[in-house]
Amino acid sequence: MHDRANEIAAIVSQHRERHGALLSILEAVQRTNEHNYLPKQELVMVAKELGIPLSQVYSVVTFYAFFNLKAQGEHVITVCRGTACHTRGSKPLLDKVLHMLGVELDEDGMATTPDYRFTVHTVACFGQCALAPVIAIDGVIHSMVTEEKLTTMIEALSAQKEGA
Repeated sequence: MHDRANEIAAIVSQHRERHGALLSILEAVQRTNEHNYLPKQELVMVAKELGIPLSQVYSVVTFYAFFNLKAQGEHVITVCRGTACHTRGSKPLLDKVLHMLGVELDEDGMATTPDYRFTVHTVACFGQCALAPVIAIDGVIHSMVTEEKLTTMIEALSAQKEGA
């Protein structure tokens, strides 16, 4: 953890004087974390380095959807649960992906495989209702997804070498 503390201190030092420094710092800290998230101890380090209250750092992290407070998998699958997607079958798609990966959503609506290859979570709406049901995989939107199409995409990702 000592190396990580030095790494975070360097990130803070690099961004400290810039407008919107806290956002830039948090983005860099999350991006350089192995599992693309902001563990509590790293938030504490950022607050200490900047000399600001932890509550201020935490309020920024919880405000922006970009930030993750839980470890993320190598591949992130986001299932839209908005009305249009729901009526066109997003619930069976969600059930299918959870079953294929052998995980269940936690109280925050997220699931990560034990090997950190996949994270599944839901969103209220992508704003792509005409293309429902919609799923994002690693930030790429896929429209009019069927269970067969989803199965093919997940099997292709599963077959890839880790980190490839």
